[in-house]
Amino acid sequence: MPRHGGQSRSPWMDTAPAWPLHPLEDDRETDVCVVGAGIAGLTTALRLLQEGENVMVVDHGTVGSGQTERTTAHLSNALDDRYLDIRKHRGREGARLAAESHTAAIDFIERHVRGLGIDCDFLRVDGYLFLAPGHEEELLRQEQAAAGQAGLGNVAFLRNAPVTAFDTGPCLHFPRQAQFHPLHYLRGLGEEIERHHGHVYTGTHVSGVEENDGSIAVRTSENRMVTCKAAVLATNCPIIDNAAIYAKQAPYRTYVIGLDVPAGSVEPALFWDTADPYHYVRTQIRKDGRDLLITGGEDHRSGEEHEPAAVLFDRLEMWTRERFPMANAVSYRWSGQVMETVDGLAMIGRKPGSRHIYIATGDSGMGMTHGTIAGLLLSDLIMGKKNPWADLYDPGRAAAKALGAYARENMHTLAQFARRFRRQPDISPETPAPGTGAVLQQEGGSPLAVYRDEKGELHVRSALCPHRGCPLSWNAFEKTWDCGCHGSRFSAKGLALNGPSIQDLQEEKQRAERRHHS
Repeated sequence: MPRHGGQSRSPWMDTAPAWPLHPLEDDRETDVCVVGAGIAGLTTALRLLQEGENVMVVDHGTVGSGQTERTTAHLSNALDDRYLDIRKHRGREGARLAAESHTAAIDFIERHVRGLGIDCDFLRVDGYLFLAPGHEEELLRQEQAAAGQAGLGNVAFLRNAPVTAFDTGPCLHFPRQAQFHPLHYLRGLGEEIERHHGHVYTGTHVSGVEENDGSIAVRTSENRMVTCKAAVLATNCPIIDNAAIYAKQAPYRTYVIGLDVPAGSVEPALFWDTADPYHYVRTQIRKDGRDLLITGGEDHRSGEEHEPAAVLFDRLEMWTRERFPMANAVSYRWSGQVMETVDGLAMIGRKPGSRHIYIATGDSGMGMTHGTIAGLLLSDLIMGKKNPWADLYDPGRAAAKALGAYARENMHTLAQFARRFRRQPDISPETPAPGTGAVLQQEGGSPLAVYRDEKGELHVRSALCPHRGCPLSWNAFEKTWDCGCHGSRFSAKGLALNGPSIQDLQEEKQRAERRHHS
C-alpha cells in the first residue's frame, strides 16, 4: 500500500493518472540506488542513466507522492529568502552561484519538456515581488541591487506590474520565470528513465541504509535488499540520523488554496509579497472556461500549537479576494511541508561523514528548482565531475554567518522536545471523537498517539517520534502525526510518511485499551 503525505488533495493529484504500483519483490544489485521518486530523485536518476550508470529508484509511495505533489510548482530564480539574505549568509559569490543554479534548473526543465515532448503545461511567465502593507519601497530597491550583483541584471523596478488582475503597487519584475504541472513532468521523467532501462519501484518502504567498505545496502520493510555502489536519499528530509543536518534546518507547514476564476481574467504570472510569512500566487490555465488561481502562505513551524487550519485557510482566502475580486469558489485546500535551512539554500551533496551516501534536503520553499539542482549536482559528484555549485550546497558547510537563525530554530526544537514532559489528558470513552486523533497520557508512562477511525475503533501508538524521541502533534487537517523537531510525519494509524524516521510508530494498543475500559 503506497504511503502519501496527508488526506488533502492538490489539483495535480486530481488531474494526473496514477503511476502503476510496482513494489520491489527480490534482492537486486545496481550502481546507484535512489530513494525517493520526487523531482530530486527522478532528475538524479535520469542524469545518471544518461551517463551510462545502472540506476534504480525506490519509493514508499508512488511517483511524486511526497512533497512534489503538494507544491504550487513555481519555477523561479527569485529566491524565497531573497538575495539580500543570501548575500549576508553566503557572500556575493554565493548569491551569484545561487542565481546561476536556479536559472540553470529552469532551463534544464524546459529543455527536457521540449526535447522529450512532455505535456506538462510548461509556460515561461513573468514574476513580480510586491510590497506587503507597511513595507517601504527601499526594501525593493535594495533587493534589486542585490539581485543585480548576483548576476540578474534584468530585474527591473516598476511602479506597477503591467497586469490587469490587481494593482501590485511598486514591485520588482523578474523575467523568464516558469510554471508547470509537476506530476505530468515527473511522469515524463519516469517514462524516460524506463526507456533508459532504469527501474522505478513504488510501494517499497526503505527500512535501513547501511554503508560498508565500498558498498551500500538499502533494506526494505519486506526484507529485500539492494546492494549498490552509491545511494541517494532524495526524501525531503534524509532518512538517516545526522545531527549536522537536522541542526541546520527546520520543518514548516505551508497552506494553499485554489480558487476558480473566469478564463483569462488573471494573466499567467508568478507573484510574491514581502510579508513574513509571505504570500505566493500563480494561475493554472484550464480548458473548461475556468482557470485556477493558486495562493499559498500562512507558514508556521511544524508541530507547534497554532490556529486551526480552517482559520489559516480563511485568512488566505480573504487576502486573495481583496486582490483578485473576480475569484469564485474555493475548489482546493491543501498543505505541504517545507524544510527551511538557516541560510535559505538547500543541502545537496555527500552525507557528512560518508563516502558514498548522498542527500538532497532543505528545499527552503524552492522545491522544484532545488530538486532539479540536486539532480544536476549529485549526478556530477557521483560521476566524479567537478561542479561549481558543490561548495555552495555542501551539507557539511558551517552555519557561522547564520548564527541568529541557527540559534532561533534550535530553541524551537528544544521547546518542542520539552513538550513530552507535559501532562496530557487521560483516555476516555469520548476522546478522541471518530475520525480524529489526540495525544493522551497513559498512567505512569509516556504519551500516546490515539486515533479513533470513522467506525469507532481505536488505533493507539507511542506519541514519541522513533527518530529522537520528540513528542508528536496531531495534524487535524491532514490527519497525520507530525514531529516539530526534525520533520518526521506519520499516518493516523502510525505508518512513517516522511523522514528522518523510517520506523512506524510503536503500537501501544493493549495498554491503552486497559485504560479505556477501566
